[in-house]
This record gives sequence, structure tokens and C-alpha cells, in this order.
Amino acid sequence: MIKDRSSKHGAPVTMKDIAKEAGVSVATVSHVVNNKPGARIGEETRQRVHEAVELLGYRTNALAKNLSSGSSRFIGLVADAIATTPFAGQIIHGAQDEAWKHGYVLLVANTDGNQAAESDAIAMMLEHQVRGILYSTWYHREIEVPDPLLQTDTVLVNCFSTGSGLPAVVPDEEQGGKTATQELIASGHQRIAFINTTTPSPALTGRLAGYRSALEDAGVAYDKSLVIPATPEQEGGYEATTAVVASGATAVFCHNDRVAMGLYDGLRVRGLDVPTDVSVVGFDNQEVIAAHLRPPLTTVALPHYELGAAGIRVLLGIDPEQDKGTYLIDCPAIRRQSV
Repeated sequence: MIKDRSSKHGAPVTMKDIAKEAGVSVATVSHVVNNKPGARIGEETRQRVHEAVELLGYRTNALAKNLSSGSSRFIGLVADAIATTPFAGQIIHGAQDEAWKHGYVLLVANTDGNQAAESDAIAMMLEHQVRGILYSTWYHREIEVPDPLLQTDTVLVNCFSTGSGLPAVVPDEEQGGKTATQELIASGHQRIAFINTTTPSPALTGRLAGYRSALEDAGVAYDKSLVIPATPEQEGGYEATTAVVASGATAVFCHNDRVAMGLYDGLRVRGLDVPTDVSVVGFDNQEVIAAHLRPPLTTVALPHYELGAAGIRVLLGIDPEQDKGTYLIDCPAIRRQSV
């Protein structure tokens, strides 16, 4: 007769239940299920224990095993808000897929920027003897590293901390800005405006450097009047339209897709067409915007999935070490119909 796979009152099956079923001591069960080296247990007894384990559906206490061995098959990921943002959640997806590929399970804590919740999450992960922790932010920026992260192997993802000594996996903002500008140059444009953010960030300086590098490589003189500051949102792009039209630019590289959406609106009310009158390239590949504008927006993708996956590889020592501990991830062009 097949027995119910739980002890009395539906409680989890224990070693005591296994011992009773197999007719052995609890110590013998412990030695068998934990495969204790040197334990003198006959093959027939081991077989009875394994049969009882299978029959009753016993699961070993993974946490206890972690504490005794000093390691686990868990990797922690602590995030400020990426699980609730439409595209940055791909960081979790990439990390989860890569962790699973190497035999690890991801423990995710989304703290919404709450310091108390963050401290509790890190403490819990340390108690579970995680292999290490990825610490991620939803936009690329410099951070102050929480002290408890220094108690385990930690990799920063989509953020960095100068002088901390921690490896950082971040998007290559300069390469992305250069790629965006090259898309416009390759289509024959030379008078190219750049609507850049007013918010100090690696994206502001990196994308501008990439823009200038692409112009220099193409032999196009840099004209600082073509760099137009705007808030990094739809309203900023709309308000920048006047300066874009006055500049005589035939193409525009926008700091992000929301800015590009506002520029589309501003050009439309002036009777100008994308891309016939003005070609436009965005940045982020926020698909809910870029793929659904008319015409669909050519843009450069922030590589969120690969940031998460690379973070796991760096933590596990799979990717080769980089100079100064910074791992730059390429931002690829996503070509649509706005150029």
C-alpha cells in the first residue's frame, strides 16, 4: 500500500519518519541522506533508507547543509527598483538564466530603495551562505556600497563605486553614443543634432563622447551649438524641437526614447515628417515606445539581459578579469524606420 507522503497532521516528513519506515536509527538515516564519508552502513540498509525516502517524499534541509558546509547553490540579487520597471527587469531575467545554467538558483530582493529593507535582504542572504551577491540599480549611476556587501563576493550591475574595489558590469555608454551617431552618418547625414540630458550621469558624458568620436571618425566638425540640452523625458524632447529646427539639422540623436517621442510630436505639429525631413535615433530600446511610434524608432539598446548574465559570470570567475574591474557591455543598434 502506498503511504501518504507526509507525517501526521500533514507536517513535513522528518528523518524520524524515515527511520521508523526503514527500521533503522535516526543517525543512520542522517548518514545516508547526507552521504557522510566513512559511515559504516551496509548496502542493504542504505537501500532500505533510500526506499523510505522515496516512498515518503523526504526532502533534505538545504539550509542546514549550507550552514555546515559554508556554501550554497544560491546567488543573491539585490535591486533598488528594477523588478518594477518595464525594461530593466531583464537584468533579473539574464542573471536568473545564467545562474541556472551553472547550477545556481537566484534569490531576488527588490527593495524599492528602502534602506532598512535592503539591509534585511542582504543579512538574510548572508545567513543563507549565498555564493555571492549581485547589487543592481535600475539606471546606470555611481553608488555607495552598503557595508554588509563587503562580507561576501559582490558584483555591481548597472552601477559602480569608485575606490570600492568591487567589479562593476555596466553598459558602454560611449560605444552606444557612437553607434547611434554612426547610424545617422551611414545614411548620409552630416549636420546631426544631439539632444542630451541635463541630469549629471555616466549616460550624459559617455553618450556625448561617443557622438563626438563618431563625428571625428567621419571627418565631420563638432559644432557645440548642435548639442541641445533637455530634460530626459517626452516634454524635454518636445521643447527641444524649436532649437532642432532652428539649427538646420537633418538628423537627431536623442538621449533616450522618451525624448525621441517628444521630438516626434514637436516635428509633427510643425508639419515635418520623420524620416523624410528629419531622421531620428533614440537610446534605450524601450519597446513600449520605440516599436510603436510611427514610424517605428531606430534606437540603441541598453543591454539589460546581458548585464545580468555577465554579472553572474563575473561573480563565478567565468569571464576574464578586466582592467580596473570594469566590464563594459556593448549597446547594439536596433534598426527600424526612423532613419
